[in-house]
Amino acid sequence: MRLSVNPSEPSPRRFSDLGLSPSTLRVLEHIGYETPSPIQAAFIPLALSGRDATGQARTGTGKTAAFMLPILERIDHDSSQTQALVLGPTRELSEQVAEEARKLSAGHPCRIAVLVGGRPIRQQMSDLQKGVQIAVGTPGRVIDLLRRRALDLAHVKFVILDEADRMLDIGFRPDIEKILRCCPSERQTLLLSATMPPPVERLAKSYMRDPQRVDLSADGIAPSEMIDQYFATVDSDRKFRLLVRVLAKEKPSQALVFTRTKRGAEQLYRRFKGRLPKVAMMMGDLPQVVRDRTMRQFRNGEIRLLIATDVVGRGIDVSGISHIINYDIPEYHDDYVHRVGRAGRLSSDEKGWALTFVTREQGPQLTAIEKRIELLLNEYTLDEFQAYRPQAPRPHVDDMEIEPVYEVPDEAEFFSVA
Repeated sequence: MRLSVNPSEPSPRRFSDLGLSPSTLRVLEHIGYETPSPIQAAFIPLALSGRDATGQARTGTGKTAAFMLPILERIDHDSSQTQALVLGPTRELSEQVAEEARKLSAGHPCRIAVLVGGRPIRQQMSDLQKGVQIAVGTPGRVIDLLRRRALDLAHVKFVILDEADRMLDIGFRPDIEKILRCCPSERQTLLLSATMPPPVERLAKSYMRDPQRVDLSADGIAPSEMIDQYFATVDSDRKFRLLVRVLAKEKPSQALVFTRTKRGAEQLYRRFKGRLPKVAMMMGDLPQVVRDRTMRQFRNGEIRLLIATDVVGRGIDVSGISHIINYDIPEYHDDYVHRVGRAGRLSSDEKGWALTFVTREQGPQLTAIEKRIELLLNEYTLDEFQAYRPQAPRPHVDDMEIEPVYEVPDEAEFFSVA
């Protein structure tokens, strides 16, 4: 069953309307949670009822509290057994979930373990041996701990798949399925995601019992009010040249450029590296220490141009991004909403700015995006820029020569003054 919630309709104005205990309500009041967000208002009662449920809402809408509050209400706080397992795509997101859980559990003290790569596994094994009630981690490390017999899922009552679409994008589906098969069949499974592409829907159908779906994906988007959005039609082999011209013209204070693949991000980064000292790359294959440092520098404004795959499209709250450029149009139109949403986190007196490069063959994908956001994108053009190769037929992609780095202005010509 699908429950599509209209954000304009009234929702519970108080957490006390959602069936939470007095002790939880006191914690929420103490930490400053005044009113539930739409996803919290719709999802918390479902989770408290014991039903399997999926929740779709954009990043930054309070999904963590939406699933964590019901878990904290329902686990046995006197037991040392692992009763809840939260799976997330990255170490950063898992640590954010655990931090939020500790904050929300002040009224129900419980032991929480973070099980992620990039951290000493022996310490995590020690934590599990002492007994934890909630385990939060990435699928790869959870599988490793299961193989070492350090993690016992026999008593798990709740499984949460957080940012499920991103976990599948990264390639975690086989690990997720192995983990779910290790959990008791009589469990409650909650799945939360910003998008619901077919692979996520198939996962839910296979491993959940008649889940009720809460869809708030359109909540708070307001693209026409928050972000100026454009598209530019361009041949694939002229994208780089267009990107250089766009950056030189727009002079962003800080820009985030999305590519669809890791290889594409690497190639683009190499073409700017050495000419722009404040450029960096972000993708899933980078060592954790590099990813942490890059995001810290980007948040601090030390990096002005970040070239990234969708690994930074979720759970990363960076204010001040003036320009988003989709160097590659996203595969799923819901991913477009997430990408350009990074530019919608500016102060109220400024608009975000987003541009999507589209080849002539990708017209249907652009149309799908426009239908999704209920907005026709404006066309972005540059005087005297030739977006198309004049000769036909077009060469096979393997025969195309990679253009050398050229026309890359000095940094002072690229960016506005911070």
